[in-house]
Formats: sequence, C-alpha cells, structure tokens
Amino acid sequence: MSTIYSGALTDVTGLLVGHFTHARRPTGCTVVLAPEGAVGAVDVRGAAPGTRETDLLDASNLVDKVHAIVLSGGSAFGLDAATGVMRWLDEHQIGFETGHGCVPIVPAAVLFDLPVVGPDDDARVRPDAESGYAAAQAANNQPALEGNVGAGAGASVGKLFGLDRSMKGGIGQYSLSVGPWTVAALIACNAVGDVVDPDTGTVIAGARSVDGVGLLNTQRALVAGEKLQAPIPGTNTTIGVIATNARLTKAQAKRLAMSAHDGLARSVRPAHTPFDGDTLFALATGRHTAEPDMLLLTTLAAEVCARATVRAATQAHGIETIRGFLPASCDLGGAGNSANTPP
Repeated sequence: MSTIYSGALTDVTGLLVGHFTHARRPTGCTVVLAPEGAVGAVDVRGAAPGTRETDLLDASNLVDKVHAIVLSGGSAFGLDAATGVMRWLDEHQIGFETGHGCVPIVPAAVLFDLPVVGPDDDARVRPDAESGYAAAQAANNQPALEGNVGAGAGASVGKLFGLDRSMKGGIGQYSLSVGPWTVAALIACNAVGDVVDPDTGTVIAGARSVDGVGLLNTQRALVAGEKLQAPIPGTNTTIGVIATNARLTKAQAKRLAMSAHDGLARSVRPAHTPFDGDTLFALATGRHTAEPDMLLLTTLAAEVCARATVRAATQAHGIETIRGFLPASCDLGGAGNSANTPP
C-alpha cells in the first residue's frame, strides 16, 4: 500500500469545511459539515475546556451521528456560533430525525483569543450565531484556507512567559491516505506552550527570548527553573477535528480522538496543561465499509494531528496588535531559527 499526502480535511469524502473571519478583530469560527451525518466522538485533555454538546458523543448515549462540528474563537462567547450552524442545517433539513422534525447535532469547542486586538479593532467583537451561519454557508469540499482564518484568526502560542513574548498561531490541515483509508486533521492552535517539529523537537513558534528576536524553548526553560508568568486557566487551548472515511463505532471513533492527542503532544510542548482546554473531535463518515484497521487508523490520527498543528503555526502570519507586532514563525525564520534543540 502506498501513502498519499494531500493536505485537506475535505480529502475525507462527505465533509465540507467553511471559515468565517471577522473584519473588525482577529477572531472567527470554522465549521466542518457532515450533511449525511458522521459518527462522532470527542476527547478532552486540557484542564480548562469550553465545549457544547459533548456529552451526547459518549458511546453509551443514544445519538450516534453528528451533522457539524464548530471550532470558534471568542472564548465561551464563541459557542454561540453553533446556533447559527444549527439554523443553516435546519433550513436544509439536515439533522437527527425525531418524528417531529430534524434536530441538527452540532458539538462545538472554543479557544480564548480575546487579548488579540488590533490598534483600531473593537475588543467586544466575538464570533456569534451569524458568524456560524456564514461559515456554514461558505462550507465546500475544496481545501480550506490555513493560517489567520476562521478559528485560527486570533490564535497565539508560547504564552508562559507573557503575551508580549508570544507568537501568532493559526489553523492548519494535514491528511494521509494508506490503501483505502484516509485520515485527516484540522487544528486551530492557540497553545500556551510552543509548537515544535515532531521529528526533531526544534521549536517552530512559541515563547520568544527577552529581546523578542529569538525563540526561548519553553519546555527547556521550565525544566531549568526559569520564572514564568502563569496565565489564567482557560485562556489558551488547541482544538480540532480528526476525520476518516472508515466505518467506525462511537467507541472506535473515541479511540481515534484519543490517539490524535498523542500527535498533539508531539507538536506542542507542554501540551494538555492546566491553562489549556485541548479538545479533539473525531468524525467517521463510513464511506469505506471494510473492517477498519484500528492500529493503522490510530497511528495515522496521531501523525496528521501533529502535522496539522505544525501547519497551523507555519501558515500563520504576523499581525499588529495593541501590544505591538505579534510575529509568526515565518517572521523569525521558522524551524531553522537558532539552536532550539530538544531539552
């Protein structure tokens, strides 16, 4: 079997992706639509999540398919974006059939991007129901944009030594196909830690040195006992969707989400902290009906999650904020900047 890389969540047939990005502040939301329904699961590893409709994804509960996943900026305010997605699905008669109409099933997760405000922006702007509706309306099966769009518009990374030494995060995608199976990831990275190359441990984006022109390596600094500026819990978070064309049960989809977190831990250091609400959803469209190879699928899930997280950082670009310029990986030379080897 050969391995094929294409790079988009929509490489999983049956899924559509749409972004909405606010013009009045760096924030927005991203929707993954599954018009035919997809078996859904979720795994929450961060200690401060912001989520909606995650209990129904438990394998012991009734509803086995979801119709959309919403990823949003705006902290808890951003959960309102799911209401707009529900309205769009309702208008198109997509949902769980109750005998009294269709009820769209739309789990959601949010990240905290409220401090990222431009000099002329309105800090009160957050994703709302209209934002979610617009993202759903824009959803299609083409490769979605990456970087400073949708849920990644206001994302930042590397904040354990203060926001003034952080860098721009974003949203990224990655997919792999092996034989008949495709597994893909869409990740909005707003981590308190650094984004690192999963192969070498080299820091790609994260906390900067005191002079602001180099990369610190947060994990190495913590191990060395450097004093940090602990953020408020819940003010960070990496959120995303892992999808496959395999036919999975809810329990198997849960395992896919769990394994994807292994990839997150390879590309974010430290990951799953008390200050993050790291949440990953899994979707299985069931387009390939053969007995799933769970060892292969879970291995691919970890790999695509790690690579999509890296792309979330490398595809971002720096922006002007009220604190000054917030640089991205490309502004500091990316993975090749300085000798940031693993601790």
